[in-house]
Amino acid sequence: MRLQPEFASFEEFTLGLNSVSSVSNATARLSTMSETFAVELKSVVKRYSEILAVDNVDLTIKTGEIFGLLGPNGSGKSTTLKMLLGLVQPDSGSVNVLGVDVQKDPVAVKQQVGYVPESPRLYEFLTGIEYLDFIGDIYGMQTEEKKNRITEYLKALQLEGREGDMITGYSEGMKQKVALISAFLHRPKLLILDEPLNALDPRSARIVKDFLHKLKMQGVTTIMSTHVLEIAQAVCDRIGIMYQGRLLALGNMNELRQMSKLPDSGLEDIFLKLTGTDDIRAVVEELLK
Repeated sequence: MRLQPEFASFEEFTLGLNSVSSVSNATARLSTMSETFAVELKSVVKRYSEILAVDNVDLTIKTGEIFGLLGPNGSGKSTTLKMLLGLVQPDSGSVNVLGVDVQKDPVAVKQQVGYVPESPRLYEFLTGIEYLDFIGDIYGMQTEEKKNRITEYLKALQLEGREGDMITGYSEGMKQKVALISAFLHRPKLLILDEPLNALDPRSARIVKDFLHKLKMQGVTTIMSTHVLEIAQAVCDRIGIMYQGRLLALGNMNELRQMSKLPDSGLEDIFLKLTGTDDIRAVVEELLK
């Protein structure tokens, strides 16, 4: 059962960012705000009819942290990420991103965030370069800066020579690269990435992982959601595990090992134990009967 409506299109994320002047005003407001944490959620609750999607979640994420938000399907991860972006409003509690109350000023937040949804929906009847040029304009980037950054990213992710092709003819991996470039292009202070390495070739995936670590050194915060637990273990400084709308566990790998009483285990075994889904062997044996 789907717990929340889909908001994967760029139009919805950039709602309100329809002029350079509104973007500039948002940036000016944001620059005057203090930032103790990149993200603060306090007693956040969200319901969809009778379904409690997010249940009284408290969470702080430090500036410059690479944070992994994990959980089974339907655990409340996507709803939580969308509340950080102002795409979904909490029923109660507060959500602050980069020192801004998301409900009061979502435009100021969106200007400073780069977002890649789990299944990006691009404007497929634009060429790659047209789409990226449009994204740069949405964020009010200067022409020369925009051109240089697009060129750098196209080369790094091996899209050079294909930027003039229609996006509708791109492979899924190529579309994912365009979505990632769109998120990185304006040098945001916060990246929210839902399955960011989906469909990427090994070279591009490694470049993205290394790039996130370089951005961390510059104070950029990344929140990553993925079902590939090996990636989360390798990349993230801390990990939060959601289950049935609650934040079930929170900490670095050593803290999660202590919590699960699995001192020598990897994240997959820890995740399965903490979420009560460690009956894999019995399920497999039943299927073989």
